[in-house]
Amino acid sequence: MGTARLYATVAAGGFRRYATYRAATAAGVFTNTVFGVIIVSTYLALWDERPHLGGYDQSQAVTYAWLGQALYSTLAIQGGGVEKDLMARIRTGEIAIDLYRPVDLQLWWLATDLGRSLFQMIGRGVLPFAFGALVFDMALPTDVTVWAAFLVALLLAMVVSFGIRYLAALGVFWLMDDRGISQAVMVTGVFFSGMLLPLNAFPGVLGDVARALPWAAQLQMPADVLMGTTGAFGAYVFQAAWAVALLAAGRLVQRAATRRVVVQGG
Repeated sequence: MGTARLYATVAAGGFRRYATYRAATAAGVFTNTVFGVIIVSTYLALWDERPHLGGYDQSQAVTYAWLGQALYSTLAIQGGGVEKDLMARIRTGEIAIDLYRPVDLQLWWLATDLGRSLFQMIGRGVLPFAFGALVFDMALPTDVTVWAAFLVALLLAMVVSFGIRYLAALGVFWLMDDRGISQAVMVTGVFFSGMLLPLNAFPGVLGDVARALPWAAQLQMPADVLMGTTGAFGAYVFQAAWAVALLAAGRLVQRAATRRVVVQGG
């Protein structure tokens, strides 16, 4: 089997795996829709008091809120992607089996996570976003090229998200426990991705720092590309730079871990 075909098959397997959890997916759609209504109601009140906060008008703020709910699980912003499985395999020592496989460990998990992300976008993201578009006034483009540009930004966001979580998961090689790492992934992901509030609305130095960190590539960049508040090329450069940096860092940490650390189980 060719290399590209192999990882495409791995990605398809990740898609099928998450597609089997139909009840969980339905519950997730309901949860994201309810939280979307709550967050949008809060945004509407906030933007009534502070019109054009962060450079957004009210309809753009509503669009951002619903996009956040659509991408919440797609990008595993709070964690809960394939890094949980990777952490568990490191903790139990089963990672040793993975290292003997004639495949690239990082690419294997990346392909699996991309399959998971694709299912979560289709199965859990589309319906809440469609509900928001039907019930609220949203700033959605009519040009199909803008949607195409958004999908490219979303793909890069998936890679950046994986890069962050893969690096975090590798920390279990040294800590032998994933609970603290998972909590750190959750807190930093929710805050710095802009899930609570658009990063454009963060004040002063905090805003400058937040918009320069890799989490900004997850939600803020795709949202701005979709709404036309930033150029697609600049967003791609920012996302691609972080994707390359994170994957390269992950490969270096992986090499150090597999050469010098004894995993549990032998």
